[in-house]
Amino acid sequence: MSDIIHLLPDSVANQIAAGEVIQRPASVIKELVENAIDADARNIHVLVTDAGKTSIQVIDDGKGMSETDARLSFERHATSKIREAADLFALRTMGFRGEALASIAAVAQVELKTRPESEELGTKLVIAGSTVESQEAVSCSKGSNFSVKNLFFNVPARRKFLKANSTELSNILAEFERIALVHPEVAFSLYSNDSELFNLPVSPLRQRIMAIFGKKLNQQLLNIDVNTTMVKVSGYVAKPETARKKGSHQYFFVNGRYMRHPYFHKAVMEAYEQLIPAGEQISYFIYFEVDPANIDVNIHPTKTEIKFENEQAIWQILSASVKESLGKFSAIPSIDFDTEDMPDIPAFEQKTTSEPPKVHYNSDYNPFKVSAGGSAGGGSYSRSKVEWEDLYGGLTKASKMNNPMPEPEMEWEDSAVNEGASVVEEKVETVTSMASPTLYASEPVIEKGNQHLQFKGRFILTSVKSGLMLIDQHRAHIRVLFDRYMIQIQQKQGVSQGVLFPEILQLPASEATVLQSIMEDLSAVGFDLSNLGGGSYAINGIPSGIEGLNPVELLRNMLHTAMEKGNDVKEEIQNILALTLARAAAIVYGQVLSNEEMVSLVDNLFACPSPNYTPDGKTVLTTIREEDIERLFK
Repeated sequence: MSDIIHLLPDSVANQIAAGEVIQRPASVIKELVENAIDADARNIHVLVTDAGKTSIQVIDDGKGMSETDARLSFERHATSKIREAADLFALRTMGFRGEALASIAAVAQVELKTRPESEELGTKLVIAGSTVESQEAVSCSKGSNFSVKNLFFNVPARRKFLKANSTELSNILAEFERIALVHPEVAFSLYSNDSELFNLPVSPLRQRIMAIFGKKLNQQLLNIDVNTTMVKVSGYVAKPETARKKGSHQYFFVNGRYMRHPYFHKAVMEAYEQLIPAGEQISYFIYFEVDPANIDVNIHPTKTEIKFENEQAIWQILSASVKESLGKFSAIPSIDFDTEDMPDIPAFEQKTTSEPPKVHYNSDYNPFKVSAGGSAGGGSYSRSKVEWEDLYGGLTKASKMNNPMPEPEMEWEDSAVNEGASVVEEKVETVTSMASPTLYASEPVIEKGNQHLQFKGRFILTSVKSGLMLIDQHRAHIRVLFDRYMIQIQQKQGVSQGVLFPEILQLPASEATVLQSIMEDLSAVGFDLSNLGGGSYAINGIPSGIEGLNPVELLRNMLHTAMEKGNDVKEEIQNILALTLARAAAIVYGQVLSNEEMVSLVDNLFACPSPNYTPDGKTVLTTIREEDIERLFK
């Protein structure tokens, strides 16, 4: 039997390693920028072309490398941070596995220029597909200058699965923001296709957060600062009133490294329980400092999932620190009684006695007793024709307000104006019975015409040949509006409604990039936006039919949905826009509909190509068969 196990060539092994470390252009930038920070750089410049697909350049003013170090840095498992296994548990730097540069060089064309401060000449190294093409001495600035071109040029399958430029650039910005948030002592700049997206000078942490996400955050953040023997927790959480369903900025960092931690996220959100609506999120920027021996950062290839030794205890500390911050800064709402202009109420004294009120009445009075003069009330009081008409008119008015039934006609005879109690009681009883039952929004409203019925302000019931059909009014309207908006987007026939006072939409760079990619579709559906620069957009017009909605929040939701889905196909982006608009503009549950409105909605629903389901697959209607109804009464 021949041997079947063999060693892989270095070029193949490096490509396999690159599959774990280098997944997209953002991965290259993350590795190179983190290496620059570890090299004590104080100024880092990132330049990308075509979202990093064509070229990525990272320039730093760090320590630089000698000729030998430059060459060794591209070998697998080459590192300056680990000499023995024990060093793995005392790391405070960013990268450490020594696979980044080798992985990048395995799937791209790399050029490195680097020089340490102590040397007069630097080194230029050119590598493509793990093959060193040239190495020579050159004159260059102190630090390192990496140029990475044609990523995945030798792995076509990997390059084919890269997303659209807008999505890849959004991923680059997300990685860039995470690094910039944890290193305010370093100046950063980022250029995309020669256009400046970020220019972040050295600044305190709070100013760095505002420089990235906008100055509006300054009024929303509450400080956290708790120091224990186990962990130090610092940073900021947002005020409860800033909660939103999508688009919150949520960041955890441990020892200068970004991490995802759903368990700690629950600790933060528990502190806001009863303070924010269910399903909404708040922004936070929380930094942990712990002994490196008490965490494991190597449990995930991207090192974003980190295991803590004392997670439960840290959970309690984190939750308490957030609650303390909310209480300290009076973010928890309190009962505030308005005492202005209130009357002066004297203090109660037990010695004071109060006389009960005296009631005077005529025990012989009977309003229905007919006197000798033909008047009710024993001659002391009689109702004129005008007064009876006022009484009847008030009751009739109440009947009209609560019942659509036609008003009864009543003829008055002059001779019967002051008839006895029997006639009066009969007329009053007749009118009162017509005024009931009172109709409420939560009860069925039976309408004439097409025999539609609205139940609980949510369902429309209508008779069909096979039985009884129930239609969810909110979902039905979503179905109708979605198809309408899709036609408007595709045919660019959206009607824009101008606003009197334009609102300003302020976006961080990562969201502004996505907005630019869908601007054409937004315009097609009826949005009129003006770019004011710096991530600010003026909303001059909105789609007709969504008046009363908050256009800023509506646009944010569209952007965040597009970012979460990661869609690059134009049609899918259009679906997101149309569905978001339809959900926002659809009639809500509890809205009472007239018969004409129900007829119009049902007719429009069955004119849709797919009336049975909403665009996201939820059931719109169902039918209870006639035989099933009959079976209930057997």
